[in-house]
Amino acid sequence: MTIRPVTDEERASWPKTVIVALEKPFVDDRGAIQPLVDVAMESCVLIRSKKGTVRANHYHQTDWHYCYVLDGEIEYWERPTGSDEVPAMTLIGPGTMFFTGPMKDHAMVFTKDTTFLTFGRNSRAQEVYEADVVRIPHLPPQG
Repeated sequence: MTIRPVTDEERASWPKTVIVALEKPFVDDRGAIQPLVDVAMESCVLIRSKKGTVRANHYHQTDWHYCYVLDGEIEYWERPTGSDEVPAMTLIGPGTMFFTGPMKDHAMVFTKDTTFLTFGRNSRAQEVYEADVVRIPHLPPQG
């Protein structure tokens, strides 16, 4: 399985902020349908994380992901790859969609038991994932 190169057209379509505004849900007598992601992608995973754990501490060369928090809370840390700037932290709770583009150092610290969906550009097959991800030292400031 090969990884598609990122195009300028694709790059221009990415959200410009971490938090992604959701479209209005379709509501009728049966309930509601909330649109989440309507773009070409190759993976969707459900991730459960325990309070006090950390995920990521990496960046992706071509992959991006939209993440939708079902329950819990995430301290999301991000900065441009190769930067020495202090990473920005966004606190993300249930019902919130957020986006990580390629070449963004990022980490997630779980302040509560958390369940979230991740919709990704690339396949989540282990060999594809490992070919695209670059691990970095602990991103969130310590101390």
